[in-house]
Amino acid sequence: MRTSPSIFERIQAALTFFTRLPLGSAKVSAEAYRHVVPLWPLMGWLTGGLMAAIFALSRLAGLDAGVAVVLALAGRVMLTGALHEDGLADFCDGFGGRDRSRTLEIMKDSHIGTYGVLGLVLYFLLISRLLTALVQGGMSPLMFIAVDAVCKFLSSTIIWFLPYVRREEEAKNRLIYAHTTAGEKLLCLFLGFLPIALILTLTPHQLSITNCQLSISNPLTQSLSFCASALCCAGLFGLMHRRLGGYTGDCCGATFLLTELTFYFMLSCLL
Repeated sequence: MRTSPSIFERIQAALTFFTRLPLGSAKVSAEAYRHVVPLWPLMGWLTGGLMAAIFALSRLAGLDAGVAVVLALAGRVMLTGALHEDGLADFCDGFGGRDRSRTLEIMKDSHIGTYGVLGLVLYFLLISRLLTALVQGGMSPLMFIAVDAVCKFLSSTIIWFLPYVRREEEAKNRLIYAHTTAGEKLLCLFLGFLPIALILTLTPHQLSITNCQLSISNPLTQSLSFCASALCCAGLFGLMHRRLGGYTGDCCGATFLLTELTFYFMLSCLL
């Protein structure tokens, strides 16, 4: 019978799994790693916070906004060990396959193919240009935290709706995420939406429908951007269901990056 890990052990497992922080030699049980997904949005506070800090410091040092955005993205990649980017590359390569077995075979291969390279190049070109335009348009770097957390919440719901398609011994990390309880779902929801709720509460809003002006911090702007990300997420889940009958770990990372990109794209379109 498996023993339920404490919240502190789960947080340590999430930090070990989702980041490359040097946490020493403290051991974490395998069961704790099976419960890290509900804490994924909490890791968004950390990775988004690092992006915000690097961006702010770069701007204080007099660097161009575009350079500051690239440095912020690079900082997140280093903190996570390119965990999500690796997932996106494998997802792009795998879904270029013609059938389920070939797709799973390609996604498990450690080598990167043409689709993976193109996917990463296009992603970084788009996200860097979008973020540069948004911060130049007045977006606070605190939005990095809010969007990171809320999109990780959206992505974490993959285990609510889809089964894992591999056997545990075939998984890259040799584990299958546990089904979430109602309490874990509520915790995940809270961790995902708290940063954006604080921004909406504490930031002055501007809304003028007649003049077609929406501020970045306006609740309507944020809600429409979230809905676009949710639709992207649902579309990806549908694609995974049709092609694979479920998800893999690579699908999780790809879903996060693509929903985050959609959020910023929609935000940019509304301003």
